[in-house]
Amino acid sequence: MTVSGTHRADAGPAPWWEGAVFYQVYPRSFADSDGDGVGDLAGIRSHLADLAWLGVDALWISPFFRSPMADFGYDVSDYCDVDPLFGDLAEFDGLVADAHRLGMRVVIDWVPNHTSDQHPWFLDACSSRTSAHRNWYVWRDPDPDGRPPNNWVSAFDLDAPAWTFHEPTGQWYLHLFESAQPDLNWDEPDVVEAMHDTLRFWLDRGVDGFRADVIHGIGKDPRLPDDPPELAGIPHCALNDVPVTHARLRDLRSLVDSYPGDRMIVGEVFLMTTDAVATYYGDGDELHLAFNFPPLFAPWLADRWRACIEDTRGALDPRGAWPTWVLSNHDNPRHRTRYDRAAARAGEDAHTAARRSEARARAAAVLLLTLRGTPFVYQGDELGLTDADIPDVRRVDPGGRDGCRAPIPWDPSTAHGWPVGDGVQTWLPMAPEADARNRVTERADLLSMLHLYRRTIALRRALPALTRGSFTLLETPPGVLGYRRAHSGDAVDVLINFTGEAVDFSAAAGAELLLASDDPDPAGRFDGLLGSDQAVVVRR
Repeated sequence: MTVSGTHRADAGPAPWWEGAVFYQVYPRSFADSDGDGVGDLAGIRSHLADLAWLGVDALWISPFFRSPMADFGYDVSDYCDVDPLFGDLAEFDGLVADAHRLGMRVVIDWVPNHTSDQHPWFLDACSSRTSAHRNWYVWRDPDPDGRPPNNWVSAFDLDAPAWTFHEPTGQWYLHLFESAQPDLNWDEPDVVEAMHDTLRFWLDRGVDGFRADVIHGIGKDPRLPDDPPELAGIPHCALNDVPVTHARLRDLRSLVDSYPGDRMIVGEVFLMTTDAVATYYGDGDELHLAFNFPPLFAPWLADRWRACIEDTRGALDPRGAWPTWVLSNHDNPRHRTRYDRAAARAGEDAHTAARRSEARARAAAVLLLTLRGTPFVYQGDELGLTDADIPDVRRVDPGGRDGCRAPIPWDPSTAHGWPVGDGVQTWLPMAPEADARNRVTERADLLSMLHLYRRTIALRRALPALTRGSFTLLETPPGVLGYRRAHSGDAVDVLINFTGEAVDFSAAAGAELLLASDDPDPAGRFDGLLGSDQAVVVRR
């Protein structure tokens, strides 16, 4: 077997977040403690031991701040308090303390691009053109025909401008997302200081870092030029990329780095290319990590995944930047759902589809947890969940993302561990197969997806080659992706069959079999035959 594209392993001690497995908690859907059908901080706290058992190192908790919930927490009305729906500050402090005792870090969402239209800053800004907070947001006069200042479109409604006219003061205000989410004006020094203070508030409470929402939005071209005609219909949030943002990120990085304990920022930089996203690492002085989005849209094809990997390495390696890997999140269909839909479009018959669905998701778990970089597991993927089927009358999200946000099933009971009484529903319906795909049932089954995630995370933790090792793509048969991870004389190969047929890979025959996606106890040697949608980790 020959190799290509070697990359030398990093030397020296690594920051904790490079070797960590992150787990995204979407609070509304994780666990409910009070029976109102909506998850909360006490619910998260009650299941921290489950996450420690799984082996995750850090939690990323999506927004729980005070909010009118127009965008389910990403419209913040108070950055320094907990919405009563989720609990209070004392509950949050207890959650952080409990997580730390269990050896897990806590990273929280931070939404710097916009506030809620119910935030006191915006309410004051709307009171008059001369109010104290008027310049904290982006306002412009209408053009002579009364139209918006430019052709930017919002993210949730591509037929709507990213501007709303405020009749009382006669100006348009900018919102890259919902009209209920007005954009902050980071050209205003008081905004910068106020937002820095929100970081200090949570850092002082012991959080280990932040996931910065739409972080590339905090700088905008002051000319507010039209987007090019050939990009018409693309939300401006996916195009906004201006130099001033990098200086602001360096200031944020300095603030976070001034705290002890290796605090960190992972940024959502949703731009069109990996090369563009890579610039937000700066020279090691901007984001510690940036999310890598192409895998969220890559089909289950070996050549597409090889291209994702090569593009990521080509953009990040020259900068010495550390990659992230993610298969699902709260904004996109779960990866098992995406792969299944693609198979259906390709005409896969029902029997084959049922067989491959589970196998693909298992192989994807091994892929996610063995690539060079930091993996982020979205809650429920470790159970093999697919998106829920949401009836029209139950849909609530302005962006149509309800299916991937379905509540997590904890046990096989009627309410699946959610303490709802008569007449109370969970805020969204459960995902399919919740009777079987729940934490209690899967924990009792060594063949389950949950145990595969646990075994793979444990192997990752046990082998420095899988956390700090170099990465080398291998030459493989068509439909197979292979790569070598090596560190301090130890090397393992990861082989993933993306096809529905067995593939002869005799070049690795006889290697020690460390893990197989379809076998809970793969002792012995690899026989050289990769099964349909099978992933293995072998030591040569």
